[in-house]
Amino acid sequence: MEDERVTLTVPSDQAVERVDRVLAAALSGVSRETIKRWIQEGRVTMDGRSCRPRDPARPGALLVVAVGPAPGTTAKPDPSVRFDVVYEDEELLVVDKPAGLVVHPGKGHWTGTLVNGLLARPGFERPPSDPRDEAGHLRPGIVHRIDKDTSGLLMVAKTERAREGLKDQLARHDLERRYLALTVGVPRSGRIETLHGRNPSSRLRFTSRVTSGRPAITEVEVLARAPALDAALVRLTLHTGRTHQIRVHLSEQCKTPLIADALYGGASGSAHVQEVARVLGRQALHAAVLGFVHPTRGTFQRFELPLPEDLERAWRALESA
Repeated sequence: MEDERVTLTVPSDQAVERVDRVLAAALSGVSRETIKRWIQEGRVTMDGRSCRPRDPARPGALLVVAVGPAPGTTAKPDPSVRFDVVYEDEELLVVDKPAGLVVHPGKGHWTGTLVNGLLARPGFERPPSDPRDEAGHLRPGIVHRIDKDTSGLLMVAKTERAREGLKDQLARHDLERRYLALTVGVPRSGRIETLHGRNPSSRLRFTSRVTSGRPAITEVEVLARAPALDAALVRLTLHTGRTHQIRVHLSEQCKTPLIADALYGGASGSAHVQEVARVLGRQALHAAVLGFVHPTRGTFQRFELPLPEDLERAWRALESA
């Protein structure tokens, strides 16, 4: 779409509305923030004259848009970053992020991230940065994240149209997201519904023990118990996607934190569990299932991964106790 000129006439039966809103509704897959940027760059005229985003577009008005490029990224390509691509087409891709890999550049991790590796892939040289995101230039194509030490499925947009469609599904909580985890002790199966917010005593932590915040909902299902009942293999379904949601719910609501979760669990569990955690060396959480409606094709896409080798070894060690 870049470098095209789009011409449209406001329908005679349409109510008077702001220019940016009219164009955002008319141009599929283009965000209102992008429309505003184009207007501010002088790429939009109404009846032959420049305009402002808030100017009224009256019935019969002629709008001409010179489509501009997506904001560039300051992240640098790095072909040495390793990850597996589970699925890819012209609009998006789904990757299997290994544990230990940071998703995008940021404080303390300016290089060697998933984004750096993606930028080195053919077809991902100029992914769109979200103009609503003040750090969007550092995370082009990223629509959701998983923690550095969580492994598993992550979807990435290659076009603005895909980014907007996937973000809409995230906002509506329409995605299918299931995780596999190893826990210290055996949680109770069931549905957890709490509020979720930052922990006032730690800038790194979040908590469900708040009186105001955003809703957080997690389904917990115990798949298997270690013989000593000091650990469990658990499946978790996210109905919302708050930061550290699973880790907070398992730790605070179930009293069964993830094995090797230094932030929310510490050195908890029996001596055997602590030894398994030491050998594992990362929180025992894996994004195993990801399902969404393809933003341009309208088909439901579902991907599933088994436990990675390190978590499989950890579970065998717990079963053998």
